[in-house]
Amino acid sequence: MIVNFTLNGRPVSRDLPPQKRLIDVLREDFLLTGAKESCGEGECGACTILLDDKAVHSCLVLAGQLEGHRVTTIEGLAENGELDIIQNAFIEHVAIQCGFCTPGMIMSTKGLLLQNPDPTEEEIRIALSGNICRCSGYVQILAAVQDAAKQLREVAKA
Repeated sequence: MIVNFTLNGRPVSRDLPPQKRLIDVLREDFLLTGAKESCGEGECGACTILLDDKAVHSCLVLAGQLEGHRVTTIEGLAENGELDIIQNAFIEHVAIQCGFCTPGMIMSTKGLLLQNPDPTEEEIRIALSGNICRCSGYVQILAAVQDAAKQLREVAKA
């Protein structure tokens, strides 16, 4: 079936099997490898992307569900060669260890902050609960999210 959707701000149209998973569409058809497949069951969060500004696990979304929707991947966050505030916060707080979970953590954070620019620590923990970090970088990740939220609020005020 022909599927029309927006990918990282650009309209795309592809002939895709409706049952093909979005993680596979991104990695195989568009060569966007930031979203990682780990569990394939929506448990680990490594494949998290934004679907209409909401964080979802791309291993659970089928190509047939994409028609008319907006998909944003980690590759779509940087603008004009500049990293997103969230990406920079993760770097500044050393919230990246092996890096496997990082794209999913950042996309979950982006989804949270789009919906709630001033989350409590508990709300951050809940938003990230669908993401697993095997390197135990949660303290740094929490600090990075809090800092990114603060910076984004300051930018919004300016």
